[in-house]
Amino acid sequence: MRMLRKHAVARRRKGHSGGSLLASVFVAAACMIGAAQAAETDYTVNPGDVLQITVWKEDGLDREVLVLPDGKISFPLVGDINARGCTALQIRDEVKARLESMIRDPYVTVSVKAALGNVVNVIGQVAKPGEQIVGRRVTVMQALSQAGGLTPYASESRIIVIRRDGDRQVAIPFPYDDVVRGESLDQDIVLAPGDVVVVPTASLF
Repeated sequence: MRMLRKHAVARRRKGHSGGSLLASVFVAAACMIGAAQAAETDYTVNPGDVLQITVWKEDGLDREVLVLPDGKISFPLVGDINARGCTALQIRDEVKARLESMIRDPYVTVSVKAALGNVVNVIGQVAKPGEQIVGRRVTVMQALSQAGGLTPYASESRIIVIRRDGDRQVAIPFPYDDVVRGESLDQDIVLAPGDVVVVPTASLF
């Protein structure tokens, strides 16, 4: 009788452990889906991005759309839409609004298939200089990390971010030493598409 009780307790514990593991898997999956949805909700479209636009049950209204250099996209029955700086949800609402006079209760989905327009450059004394295509928001430190970090010849005190502001370019100093020490963290700015992070060579004298 005592042996049967032990087996019953073991079975209950095993079942509880399996249920906990399954619940953990579901929670992790929900978190990943939520994070992906949040990222797509926050991301704003840039020229060069590729969007997937689908109108449910409508032949010919399911296609990839390229965001042109002027920031516009073109879609059948809708015409041109200025997508630059808009989120996927905002573009979806605009497409749906324009289709409602032709299609009853159109069900539209818009997603960013390739964030090819969200490009920054890191040049100078880093391990892997060049262009970075980023599908999310990145700070200066994150971009430097993706570039392999600074070389021994880098001038840490003279790093700048070159950003286009309308018809002119501005240079934004980046206090690398302070940020590494955990100070001036607000200066670790989020890079905008087209930004160039310049890491100069340290002076020998």
